[in-house]
Amino acid sequence: QVQLVESGGGLVQPGGSLRLSCAASGSIFRFYGMGWYRQAPGKTRELVATITNTRSTNYADSVKGRFTITRDNAKTTVYLQMNSLKVEDTAVYYCNQEIGQNDYWGQGTQVTVSS
Repeated sequence: QVQLVESGGGLVQPGGSLRLSCAASGSIFRFYGMGWYRQAPGKTRELVATITNTRSTNYADSVKGRFTITRDNAKTTVYLQMNSLKVEDTAVYYCNQEIGQNDYWGQGTQVTVSS
């Protein structure tokens, strides 16, 4: 059974940084792409960044140049380094793994950017 566990969220001031982690289990991690999504209050869930099994990356325009997604296959973990955080980055951040037609999600981690 696939399990995704996020960590690293918290409260940070505008301009600050956070690194989110997502530990995956129950799949052959290195075979699959991974993604980070976020959902702000009253808004739909949106794509933040994805990384393929060959480490190709894709980012939402709103985070390009500020966020970096990486993966460590040995640790079966995907990371999201978030720099120059803005108030509008406040959301619950979710880790995602697609395996065939199945979508797996973590429980989410809250990121709050506020002064």
